[in-house]
Amino acid sequence: MPDLTEGPLGEIVNLLAREVLPIVLIVLLAALAIRLAGVFVHGIVKALLDREASEGTAQELSAVELKKRMDTLDDLGAHALGFFIVVIAALMILGRLGFDIGPAVAGLGVIGIAVGFGAQTLVRDYLNGSLILVENQFAKGDVVRLAGVSGTVEDFNLRRTTIRDIDGVVHTVPNGEIKVASNLTRVWARINQDVTVAYGTDMDRAIGVVDEVGRAMAEDPLWKRRILEPPRVERVEALGEYGVTLKILGSVRASEQWAAGGEFRKRLLWALQANGIEIPRPQRVVLAQDPSGLAAAGLTASPLDVAPAEDDLAADTD
Repeated sequence: MPDLTEGPLGEIVNLLAREVLPIVLIVLLAALAIRLAGVFVHGIVKALLDREASEGTAQELSAVELKKRMDTLDDLGAHALGFFIVVIAALMILGRLGFDIGPAVAGLGVIGIAVGFGAQTLVRDYLNGSLILVENQFAKGDVVRLAGVSGTVEDFNLRRTTIRDIDGVVHTVPNGEIKVASNLTRVWARINQDVTVAYGTDMDRAIGVVDEVGRAMAEDPLWKRRILEPPRVERVEALGEYGVTLKILGSVRASEQWAAGGEFRKRLLWALQANGIEIPRPQRVVLAQDPSGLAAAGLTASPLDVAPAEDDLAADTD
């Protein structure tokens, strides 16, 4: 049986065993470490959120919101650890290939300092992203309003936030540009609706109809789990040009304000129509003078009141 360790074939085998095999092993171990890092981060995040929930420090977050925050932290933590694992594996492979990684590491430090001075905007993005994460301002799946853009958070990392608006357009917002973050789906939301009824309407009766619509909707099996406080008239909001405006407020679970608000408005319109309560519309009254009527009354119209007929104009030109 030939000896595989001798001759050209032996040199190839020795080269594979000495150089290629360690590199393959490093790659496999790095891939395994990345996978384990994801599991490790998930366990840490879950333990922290469970502790917050048990201690009552989770800002009364619902199970859905805790899930969204967990997904956000999982992604960021796994990506950060994965990046460091890839860098370490790359340096180890370079070392196996005979490169002096000492100057490379020092060079990375110098480059990092230079980039830090020249990329202050980038540093600001990462810093603001870290604060957003620590303060739990929003998470993936939340509906937010950021930097003049509204929509659902599809992705978030320390540098930028990706939002898809109601038209399906995807907006990428650098975290450094976020001065005010408005979260529309945190814990609970409101139905905030104004309705105007005509002057002369019995206000007590109108308020009773509105409140009854809210109570009936809150008792509906389809909506009772979504509504925290039934919509009701909070106050008389304004005495307007066309009627009296009532302010209606109610509380619903996070993300339910749009569906619940639409259903409430539909039911409210039906109820007002069924009870004969008028919703006033802008109207314009046009007054016209009839020349024949003026003549019958013994009055004469001025040239500004009645325009000359076309036949009279033709006679004048002749």
